[in-house]
Amino acid sequence: MTDNIAFGATYAPMGAEVDVRDCPAEGVVPEDLDGGFYSVGADLQYPLQPGNIAFDGEGHVRVFRFRKGRVDYRSRFVKTQRYVAQDAARRLLMPMYRNPLQDDPSVAGLSRSTANTHVIHHRGCLLALKEDSLPVALDLETLETIDPAYDFGGQLPRSMPFTAHPKICSHTGNIVAFGSEAQGYGSDAIVLFEIDKQGRKVWDAQIRAPYAGMVHDFAVTEHYIAFFLVPLLFDTERMQHGVVPYSWDGTQKSYLGVLRRSGDGKDVRWIPVPTCGGSHTLGSFDDGGVLYIDREISASNPYVVIANRDGSAYDAQGGTSYLHRIRFDLKRPTATVELEKLYSLIAPLPRQDDRYQTVPYRYGYMGCPSPADPVRWKPVCYARVDHQTRDVVMWQAPPDVSLGEPVFVPKRPDAREGEGYLLGVGWHHNEALRSDLFIFDAERVGEGPLATVHLPVQAAPQIHSWWVGARDYPQRMDGIV
Repeated sequence: MTDNIAFGATYAPMGAEVDVRDCPAEGVVPEDLDGGFYSVGADLQYPLQPGNIAFDGEGHVRVFRFRKGRVDYRSRFVKTQRYVAQDAARRLLMPMYRNPLQDDPSVAGLSRSTANTHVIHHRGCLLALKEDSLPVALDLETLETIDPAYDFGGQLPRSMPFTAHPKICSHTGNIVAFGSEAQGYGSDAIVLFEIDKQGRKVWDAQIRAPYAGMVHDFAVTEHYIAFFLVPLLFDTERMQHGVVPYSWDGTQKSYLGVLRRSGDGKDVRWIPVPTCGGSHTLGSFDDGGVLYIDREISASNPYVVIANRDGSAYDAQGGTSYLHRIRFDLKRPTATVELEKLYSLIAPLPRQDDRYQTVPYRYGYMGCPSPADPVRWKPVCYARVDHQTRDVVMWQAPPDVSLGEPVFVPKRPDAREGEGYLLGVGWHHNEALRSDLFIFDAERVGEGPLATVHLPVQAAPQIHSWWVGARDYPQRMDGIV
């Protein structure tokens, strides 16, 4: 088994693609849940090379397909160019995370994507994402790979990195995305772009960051784009030594970078803040020229698998992430960045109602440790936080169950914020990681699941998740299996 901070749960490599029809359920599966709950995580095609990290597993996508109160399950490996080449060779050909110097000569020119971090839907396809490469397009029904390097009809260079955390504009439905290290490994260039619902690129710009490093997530509002840059730096020496080419440099400051959305990028401002870490944005919005970003922030390196540049041991307490609100007044040329800790919850993977990604919002959802036993990175509770009242409502999983990142599903397309369901998967440690899907009324999380859907096997590993409603499937859709 592997207990890894990236995935929110303990899991074991699967190596198997699974189909289950009519999963048995306790309770009543709501009949108005119509669509698919998709997730992706890193699964090992072949054992990791010494020194490599679990982030480098192959993407394994799964879906729980809901239809008329019944649930079917399917999982498939993402057939990236890397996966296909290694499958043919029956061995690792790209053996080190984001280090092409270790690649076998036979894979020169192929995409290094593992497509293992996040999934979204776009124009009837599922896009599997990994931040150093273009998306991989999958069939929503079968999960089979359609295009292993999806460039939006030739509008993006084949070498373009594409964030694992694009934002969907709450008003237009456009994808707002970026690519870091856009001019090659170790470059400080960040390219930004916006793609409309028809798949047309409608805007792009390029900026320079204060340093080159791993930029995982960002924030988008109606009028602005912002990056919270942390010193997880590209390390040339580590790359040349054949290991993971990133390290944490606690001597560097962190930065908030802000620019106008749809501009030329020349107005970008980088405001230094005390050194801190963190990876994920919960929500963001602007109001009267004031920018608000809610994200998880740690005091130091948030990744136990990433070395400290000075050789010091990983600081578990300093690496623990809590939800903070970043406030910045763009009207004041000399304004400083304000940070406010919102809750005492450990929350590395917070989620919101995705209809509110770029506008003011009220609720957040997350897996977190039990307050009575806050073992770091071991989510055993689901929580709903209310920014208006600052209330926290929690449900604790049964003993020996750890939880993956949840996703919110609106009850109807026009449902008010928070009116809907919360879905999340649990792994049973005392049942060889056999898994259940928990379904909650999102407004009554503390009352426990409305229904529990049982799998006879372990669910595929998971990092991030996405909901696709029935109306977003291609018209040929008539049940997934």
